[in-house]
Amino acid sequence: MKKIVATTSCPTGIAHTYMAAESLIEAAKKMDNVEIKVETQGSVGVENELSEKDISEADAVIIAADTNVEMDRFSGKYVVNVSVGDAIDDAESLIKRALKGAEENKDKKIEEDNSDLYNKVSEEKSKRKTERRGAYKHLMTGVSFMLPFVVAGGLSIALSFVFGINAAEQEGTLAAALMQIGGGTAFALMVPILAGYIAYSIADRPGIAPGMIGGMLANSLGSGFLGGIIAGFMAGYLTQWLKNVIKLPKSLQGLMPVLVLPLLSSLTVGLLMIYLIGPPVEAIMTGLEGWLQGMSGSNAVILGLILGAMMAFDMGGPVNKAAYTFGVGLLGSQIYEPMAAIMAAGMTPPLGLALATLLFKKRFTQQEIEAGKAAWVMGISFITEGAIPFAAADPLRVIPSIMTGSAVTGVLSMLFGASLKAPHGGIFVLPIPNVVTNLGFYVLAIAAGVIITAIMLRLLKPQLVD
Repeated sequence: MKKIVATTSCPTGIAHTYMAAESLIEAAKKMDNVEIKVETQGSVGVENELSEKDISEADAVIIAADTNVEMDRFSGKYVVNVSVGDAIDDAESLIKRALKGAEENKDKKIEEDNSDLYNKVSEEKSKRKTERRGAYKHLMTGVSFMLPFVVAGGLSIALSFVFGINAAEQEGTLAAALMQIGGGTAFALMVPILAGYIAYSIADRPGIAPGMIGGMLANSLGSGFLGGIIAGFMAGYLTQWLKNVIKLPKSLQGLMPVLVLPLLSSLTVGLLMIYLIGPPVEAIMTGLEGWLQGMSGSNAVILGLILGAMMAFDMGGPVNKAAYTFGVGLLGSQIYEPMAAIMAAGMTPPLGLALATLLFKKRFTQQEIEAGKAAWVMGISFITEGAIPFAAADPLRVIPSIMTGSAVTGVLSMLFGASLKAPHGGIFVLPIPNVVTNLGFYVLAIAAGVIITAIMLRLLKPQLVD
């Protein structure tokens, strides 16, 4: 019996994390003599945690993650390190690759960093791919740690509007307290957390302090989330470089992570942010905010079209997360229209597919019809990943359909001037007073995209033969 342990983690920790785990478990069940235990690092924390015994008995380790995963505990084991999407797409091949690699390297000393051992077919191509995934993974690690602050802060702000759109301006009231919790505190931490954990993903714990300091400076200098992203990457790569070039005697090594690296990195990042990076990035953010606030007509249509299509393109993947991160970043600047278009467009794909399975059953398998029932719930909850099973089965027809529907929803949301002050929650935040402006038209925009998605599927998908 061969034993594998695995860890799955996606940026939001909601859907891809658990889909990848289920895919790995189901694939292992179909294979002879393969036993697997999968640890999930989702939004609720670590579940089915791997023990030291599990890891020591394992023949190989699979890390299917788009966020930073602690690797020290797997030292000495053969590790396959891939994106969470790879486990969803073809878990069986992933397990076979892990077992084959472990067998080929069983007589060799496995180094601590063995994430590249699994793919030697084209070394240069693999290197480029790893670098691209690395930058994305670092950004998504920061986003995943930032999201709880954004959601908690956004909903606190939303609840403050229950008492009236200007109620928070009256000191001593409950509305003012809720606004202080959300806007004054949670949102104030948003950019430092983003920057700090981007740096952490690159340089581990020594990167957190310079990253957060850079993020705080980005806030105070007015360079916003864009400045925070720059500060995070700068702090992470600088700290990692210093870690490699500074060599202290063994007796002083303990000073590196707590004194030398944080101090040198913080001073360098701080001075660069104040004198070199902050001012031009502030000018860019000011220009962007001015353009967005004065946006109307064709500009609104173009932005809504782009954001809507991005949300549907890869259903929770890098493109989807890029659009979502853009909308979340603008919340701190009190620009709420893009966030409305983004959430509406993200709800549309699973809802459109669910409607299509209800109206046009002869074009879907029984398994897809059953998946359509779950897609209703995922759609109203703003979990775009509910569309993935359908897109995986028929990408050439499903992806254009959902992109069209989401693009229409994004355009209509922007044209109607709908704004959203909560960054998540789907249909469940819509009844909160003053959270969504032009609520009736906002719902209409979502409904229009859902119907168009269903019609597109009716036109593109052929009728199944009995």
